Amino acid sequence: MSSARLVQLLGEWRGKGSRSVSAGLAAGIRLLMYDGQLPPGTTLPAERDLASALGVSRTLVASAWDALRAEGLIVSRRGSGSRVTLPAAAARIEVSVREQPLDLATAAPMAMPGLGSVVDAVRGAFAAELSGHGYFPLGLDVLRERLAERFTVRGLPTTPDQILVTNGAHHAMALVLRVLAGPGDRVLVEQPTYFNALETIKAAHLVPVPVAMPEEPAEGWDIEGVEAVLRQAAPRVAYFVVDFQNPTGRRLDADGRERLAGVLRRTRTPAIIDETLVEVDLDGDPLDGPPPMAGFAPNLLITVGSASKSHWGGLRLGWVRTSEELIGRIAAARHAHDLGSPVFEQLVLAQLYADPDPMLREHRAALARNRSVLVEALREHCPDWRFEVPRGGLSLWCELPAPIGTRIAVAAQNVGVRVAPASRFSVHGGLEKRLRVPYTLPAPQLVDAVQRIAGVANRVTGSLGTLGSDGLIPVA
Repeated sequence: MSSARLVQLLGEWRGKGSRSVSAGLAAGIRLLMYDGQLPPGTTLPAERDLASALGVSRTLVASAWDALRAEGLIVSRRGSGSRVTLPAAAARIEVSVREQPLDLATAAPMAMPGLGSVVDAVRGAFAAELSGHGYFPLGLDVLRERLAERFTVRGLPTTPDQILVTNGAHHAMALVLRVLAGPGDRVLVEQPTYFNALETIKAAHLVPVPVAMPEEPAEGWDIEGVEAVLRQAAPRVAYFVVDFQNPTGRRLDADGRERLAGVLRRTRTPAIIDETLVEVDLDGDPLDGPPPMAGFAPNLLITVGSASKSHWGGLRLGWVRTSEELIGRIAAARHAHDLGSPVFEQLVLAQLYADPDPMLREHRAALARNRSVLVEALREHCPDWRFEVPRGGLSLWCELPAPIGTRIAVAAQNVGVRVAPASRFSVHGGLEKRLRVPYTLPAPQLVDAVQRIAGVANRVTGSLGTLGSDGLIPVA
């Protein structure tokens, strides 16, 4: 972490501590740690450099560092500088996964309109498959052809031999990681990022290395931070969601994609690009969006996608798009997991992609209406919550007035609402001032859920009393 970048993240740090200026600096650093902007392992600037960048004395910075060391938040070694440790981050509060009447933890919509008629339309094609063995490790030819056509129409020329059909993007990512990395290898990830991707990485005995997303949405991705981590940590592979990133909803523009691809090319780092949400463009047309990321570094970027968010999660189908050589390696590795995806569902998805745009437009329009309902409900019932309205994706990434995200998630279960705490989207926990709120429920249920959460949030906030001078919730 450079001094200039840390000063930018700190902002008006002098107002974050009341006892002294050094305490205010320590409080500002502490908040960045707990909000995921300074992940564990981050090397902090030298005291002299930071003092110069802040325009304060080196003694003041040293005093703040002493306070953070006393709390076990940083460790210093002669000749190696100071690093963030966050020892308490592992003590993450787990929220029950039991079902609730109002589920805001699952950011996946109901089936797209017309799916039932498509199911009826493929019965004849399914009957013709019954005389065969039903095992297709690469996927049905017709589906691979239509997925390849969709990539080509979006600006990335693709052949069917570059496609492998999987049981969802989760499965696709696990297969790619199995081929590209081994136990103990590092994987660069955004922070925050999709929590199931983190679970997949950890299940493969890999080590996720986070790069914090800038606080301001206009800043997009921290490309310089990505390059620094690639050079210093030497991860075996990286993972990015550049289209309506889950959970922030951000989208990387074409210039940003070229810059990010340039960093990956210079460091020769392969990357998994998750396009699960690329078709959920609510303010435009997916065919008019930025070019697919894989086109900027064809030999390094592997695309995974899914029908779960664009069509229906019950189809349980995804895909990998990469070189023919790597497709062959992934297919060979697949035999240790399964022998192929269900034939009937593949026929349904192939039919959906025969003429995909009319049904997708209708589905996106319904989701856009839901987004408007959620935005209006939050502005009415949670007026002190801040959020950017994303141009696509399935959720709002809300900034809370206090670090109470996990407390809201826990208490919401008592009023029949299930919501995922933001700490689940982080490698080391934290992000307590954030909450992801999807707009995938029917509109009346969205309003009901927001009203219940607002009541919970008011009770949680009212029970806090006075926050500590560092802005953190006192925990008994």
